[in-house]
Amino acid sequence: MMTEDNQYLVSTFNFKGNIMKKLILAAAVAGVFVGSVAHAQEAATPEHSFTGNVSVVTDYRFRGISQTFKQPAVQGGFDYAHSSGFYVGNWNSNVSDAVFPGGNVEMDLYGGYKFNITPDFAMDVGMLRYYYPGTNTSANTTEAYVAGSYKWFSAKYSHTVTDFFGLDDTKGSGYLDLNANFEVAEKTTLGFHVGHQKVRRNGDLDYTDYKVSLSRDFGFATIGLAVIGTDADASKYTYPNAAGTKSKDLSGTAAVLSISKSF
Repeated sequence: MMTEDNQYLVSTFNFKGNIMKKLILAAAVAGVFVGSVAHAQEAATPEHSFTGNVSVVTDYRFRGISQTFKQPAVQGGFDYAHSSGFYVGNWNSNVSDAVFPGGNVEMDLYGGYKFNITPDFAMDVGMLRYYYPGTNTSANTTEAYVAGSYKWFSAKYSHTVTDFFGLDDTKGSGYLDLNANFEVAEKTTLGFHVGHQKVRRNGDLDYTDYKVSLSRDFGFATIGLAVIGTDADASKYTYPNAAGTKSKDLSGTAAVLSISKSF
């Protein structure tokens, strides 16, 4: 015969048992949810990724100096990145034989490692080789670089471990550049850049370059317009064309239009 005390104990046991079942069910649902989120995050960051890019510009400016004798350039490259942060890539552009006698192509080969210190602060270290096949000068150059970025701001320092683009005894030259990019409207970015090139043992070639740019992603391509200039000594950066019939100051201020696509 069940007493009132026994009935109370049974009721209490059933009540606690129901709560325990609900807690177990809730925990199972939460586990499935967390697992799904983790799986989605893993899927969002593939172990291997390949990307490419192509662009057309009205003038190829490298650190403010025209590499195409103020003529248009077709450019493009590809990148491989591993989820660990390691990456390698290649980028190419036509250049002028007035700047690189005997050559008309620049091929950049690079590799490095990117990592986050905080969700908003990232670092990048690597090496880059500028290669000019066919050129009559020893312009091929290798640089080591270190860069950091925080939200909309980035800074990078590049240091030559070879002579600087064919100039004798210039190993150890350096370039520091600062960049800020702001999304001023949907898919529209306003950019600011300033950099300083120091050529070791050739102080008369040192200069500061700047750029103000505005670009918009239209889906089919990104179209940009930039104003680029330097304070370089024009006499040091004036080159004759290959035929020797005219000369141009390649360091002067210019507006550069670009059309690019990444895939």
